[in-house]
Amino acid sequence: MNDGGGVPRGGVQERRYGPLGKALVIIPTYNEAENIQAIVSRVRAAVPDADVLVADDNSPDGTGKFADEIAVQDEQVQVLHRKGKEGLGAAYLAGFAWGIERGYGVLVEMDADGSHQPEELPRLLTALKGADLVLGSRWVPGGRVVNWPRHREFLSRGGSTYSRLLLGVPIRDVTGGFRAFRAETLQGLGLTEVASQGYCFQVDLARRAVAAGYHVVEVPITFVERELGDSKMSRDIVVEALWRVTAWGVGDRANRLLGRKPLSGSPDSRSPRSS
Repeated sequence: MNDGGGVPRGGVQERRYGPLGKALVIIPTYNEAENIQAIVSRVRAAVPDADVLVADDNSPDGTGKFADEIAVQDEQVQVLHRKGKEGLGAAYLAGFAWGIERGYGVLVEMDADGSHQPEELPRLLTALKGADLVLGSRWVPGGRVVNWPRHREFLSRGGSTYSRLLLGVPIRDVTGGFRAFRAETLQGLGLTEVASQGYCFQVDLARRAVAAGYHVVEVPITFVERELGDSKMSRDIVVEALWRVTAWGVGDRANRLLGRKPLSGSPDSRSPRSS
């Protein structure tokens, strides 16, 4: 297990963590009719006490309808119907707001296509007992990818390395989307200011967590390439990530040189957290 965070800046003493509370697994969907039944069933088997929220972006293939049918049979499954395809980041932000409003203590990000193994969820939740945020990581010892073409691995590794070095975040898998947050962590990240999508959304939340001094832990996972349906990766997502990360990195350095206010949510821009 790799620690990507640590003691908050300024020497604040180690935090004493309270109980996790009930977990909500958020699964954004767009045209995942072939996968939704299997992934929800696996999540429910892996973490029976957790609830599931399917956040569907009005999928043309009827994913939302299939999710409704699952929810009718299982009271621990809910469906959030959204107006249309607005991107991964927007779907997660809507899911976070839905879960926080209903008092969930833990909110989990997970893909619908089976690339994130639900059977690994218990390990993420166990690690969260002593952390603010846990990342399922492909690029720490013990992590791996299965059935990925070489160019996808190069893109993912390169994107994480570029983001880590430019932004100064000690996280090996900055772009990964298998994550477990404490609700209070999300509430401290300035989510109303997040406008990024795709890979970039994940980088944005990671950099905000590090800047805020939260204790971030990476645990190794096995990432499996989807077998059914089409990947949502696109050139636009890659381009957005590249220019946003570059802008953040350059902006952070300029702000430090000029003595300006740091990233929103950082310890210097907020009152100290209680330990």
